Amino acid sequence: MQDYVLNKVNFDYGSLDEAFPAIDPGVQPFGSRVLCQIRLAKKKTAGGIILTGDTKDTETWNTQVAKVVSVGDLAFKNRNTQAPWPEGSWCVEGDFVRVPKYGGDKWTVRIDEDQEVIFVIFNDLDLVGKITGDPLAMKAFV
Repeated sequence: MQDYVLNKVNFDYGSLDEAFPAIDPGVQPFGSRVLCQIRLAKKKTAGGIILTGDTKDTETWNTQVAKVVSVGDLAFKNRNTQAPWPEGSWCVEGDFVRVPKYGGDKWTVRIDEDQEVIFVIFNDLDLVGKITGDPLAMKAFV
């Protein structure tokens, strides 16, 4: 029960900007790839309790919530004709999406002495779905 309560507080972000800080990833995706920023793990609870490394690591590496930062020129287009897909783009810059837990090309950009933002480039077909609700309400699971 205690783990559940800690986990619930763990995701209590003040704002989307706190969970997805504005930072330059240093990369623009080529072709049919989509650049995503993974939701930042909290360092402490809203009550000020500093979270253990294991708790932060679990959230960091298990979250599948991401913000679309940039989309390659050929994303969501027919690979042979470059014509847009009949259903259109599945997402655009600024959308929140579910991404696969594994895969993609990952790297980090440091924002302070003990926190890094994770960026991942996925193929457009690898994105799982567009988040239509609150991206901060989704939990990370093992």
